[in-house]
Amino acid sequence: MKPSLRSVMIVPVLGMALFINSCTSMSTTNIRPFTAEGAAPAIGPYSHGVECSGRMLFLSGQIPLRADGTMVSGTITDETRQVFENIRTILSSQGADLTSVVKATVFLTNMGDFAEMNTVYAEMMGAHRPARSAVQVARLPKDARVEIEVIACVP
Repeated sequence: MKPSLRSVMIVPVLGMALFINSCTSMSTTNIRPFTAEGAAPAIGPYSHGVECSGRMLFLSGQIPLRADGTMVSGTITDETRQVFENIRTILSSQGADLTSVVKATVFLTNMGDFAEMNTVYAEMMGAHRPARSAVQVARLPKDARVEIEVIACVP
């Protein structure tokens, strides 16, 4: 039996909307990354997919914007670290952390920055391997070079 959607709550966080789905038949979180047999291997710190049960958190994309509203300038490494700090802050406000992430989408203005971003991503995620996509875009808000949005699953 599939869980039924109980409610959708919109919570303002750092001036952005955080959507929370809640399922009635789930009281614990189960996050299970998987690798599909016969599929091409993952080429980075991610898995083919993630199965989860629990409360879903859909975070808005985060750019390297500090809590005081100023942008981090410097290397893509500096920007990516601030993005992860923002993600951790928002996840923590909902009782979650980076190990709760089941899907990440990375937006870069220059795919040439991928290796440096990926080094920070791997460091921040540790052994946790959520599903992930990375795409190059023409431009990001406030001329950021990296933006990351995540979906997390918590009890």
